[in-house]
Amino acid sequence: MTQPLLNISNVTRCFSAGDETLTVLNNVNLSIDRGEMVAIVGTSGSGKSTLMNILGCLDQPTSGEYWINGQNTSQLESDELARLRREYFGFIFQRYHLLGDLTALGNVEIPAIYAGYDKKERQERAQSLLGRLGLSDRLDHKPNQLSGGQQQRVSVARALVNGGDVILADEPTGALDSKSGSEMMTLLQELHQLGHTIIIVTHDMKVAEYANRIIEIKDGEILSDTVNKTGQKVSNQDFVAAASNNNALASSRRLWDSFWEALKMALLAMSNHRLRTFLTMLGIIIGIASVVSVVALGNGSQKSILDSISSMGTNTIDIMPGSGFGDRRSGQVRTLTAADADALTNLGFVDSVTPTLSTSATVKFGNQAVSASVQGVGPDYFRVKGYTLDYGQFWDQSSVERIAQDVVIDSNTLKSLFPNENPIGKVIFAGNLPLRIIGVTAPKESAFGNSDSLNIWAPYTTVSARMMGQNYLNRISVRVNDNTPSDAAEQAIITLLKMRHGTQDFFTINTDTIQQNIQKTTATMTLLISAIAVISLIVGGIGVMNIMLVSVTERTREIGVRMAVGARQNDILRQFLIEAVLVCLCGGTIGIGLAYLIGVLFATLGSSFNMIYSTTSIVSAFLCSTLIGVLFGYLPARNAARLNPIDALARE
Repeated sequence: MTQPLLNISNVTRCFSAGDETLTVLNNVNLSIDRGEMVAIVGTSGSGKSTLMNILGCLDQPTSGEYWINGQNTSQLESDELARLRREYFGFIFQRYHLLGDLTALGNVEIPAIYAGYDKKERQERAQSLLGRLGLSDRLDHKPNQLSGGQQQRVSVARALVNGGDVILADEPTGALDSKSGSEMMTLLQELHQLGHTIIIVTHDMKVAEYANRIIEIKDGEILSDTVNKTGQKVSNQDFVAAASNNNALASSRRLWDSFWEALKMALLAMSNHRLRTFLTMLGIIIGIASVVSVVALGNGSQKSILDSISSMGTNTIDIMPGSGFGDRRSGQVRTLTAADADALTNLGFVDSVTPTLSTSATVKFGNQAVSASVQGVGPDYFRVKGYTLDYGQFWDQSSVERIAQDVVIDSNTLKSLFPNENPIGKVIFAGNLPLRIIGVTAPKESAFGNSDSLNIWAPYTTVSARMMGQNYLNRISVRVNDNTPSDAAEQAIITLLKMRHGTQDFFTINTDTIQQNIQKTTATMTLLISAIAVISLIVGGIGVMNIMLVSVTERTREIGVRMAVGARQNDILRQFLIEAVLVCLCGGTIGIGLAYLIGVLFATLGSSFNMIYSTTSIVSAFLCSTLIGVLFGYLPARNAARLNPIDALARE
């Protein structure tokens, strides 16, 4: 005895209706052989549509068993049921259920994508089917550009693209005029003659008479199962050949094509709802732009501050008398001498050393007088502090030994005393001491922004002997070799001077330590502000999730159609997850662009420093966008994937 293709045994289907249970199918038994054309007839509410849904694996019975080609479906998971829908069934819905964003060709291709056909093969199949159905000139038309009869023929082509062993037609003529309805039934008869098993669900006996077998159902029970003598029994040899074409397709190809289909649908959904997409992106755009801009501002301000600190000298250590800046007795400490500076020169890690005395004086030239800082320094002072010449020359060690009355002035002094003439060789008076100008330094920002101060530099022996009358120093500045750790150098300097003085009557200022502290402080502030900016990213992510949840609700019918033609839960999950990630990535890209625009505006407005963009922050922004898309898109995507196909198809 030949095994039936479809076999229902003692199937009952119940639904909850408030506190009551509604039995739609009651202990139904039914067998359908290969190649039959069967009509299931009944009035509205008789259970015929529920029976069709169970036959098509869109629904499962509450109790009883359903066998497809000898396979029991009762305990199958959703993905296994999706496989059966792909391999055995093609659906022709009363309301067509075509996807409005896709063309006729695109709608027909969908089942073949989920079945794993490559692009060329599925397009050839779809074009061939649409051509046979008289739609060769409508391939690129969307559903709203087709008539009802044309839409129904597109749904027939979609049902056949994977082979369509069993065609399930739900009221195939219900939405058509009489002529189109007659053409549809003729088409179903032709498919029957080609070997397809046809199951028609209808309330119209005229439609049912096209079938070879008529099953009448009422109140969930089969009243009659009769053979229609006017129907035509056909051979199923062509059916077997058609079924064999749909076996063992590469899963990797199916996955790849499914990914591209999901990406295309995501782009279509974003394009068709531009305002909603932009509003969804807005939180991500603001968040990413904030994070990248804040990091760039932090880097720029940090560099500006460090450059300013470096103006005091790179990797320098200053030694000053007393125990600290607040020591009122520091003026009484007179042990810091030029001999100490000479001793420090002998340390191996020292690049250069300069003693320093400083005082203020009225500097005069001609009938002009200004207040300036007069500093007595060694010849290495300009190297230690990073000064460069604008023109002229620096004095050397011989000037120190000769107590020469040579002086180098800064650019501010130049502007005040010599606005329109060359000062080289001119003599100025610092108090009553005449000094000959031999050089002018290039403009240079001071460490704390006091760029308006006037400074002149003479040999420290000259200032000591001819102006101040003191033989002790106010400061010694040491420049350390760049490859020497400043902390170790500072400790060695302290040790040497303690040995020379017999006590520690001095303190040190390490500019490298200042730089490190500033770096730590600015990094901490940048991190703090970035953390605040990240909150906007989280808010943006919640916005993505909300919009995606709305999107799932709006597109429930689309999800149902995809499931009906064989989409797995992972296929639906992937589609909505890709859409969420794509929205976040686009928002992240726009956000980074906005951050760069902010930098341009920042520079245009004449800020004292420029924003410095970090590659790490930009890469992190992209990763953050992707992560937000995955985290906040997963829940809506999972909800979409878990929808019941029947409930989804019923949603308008």
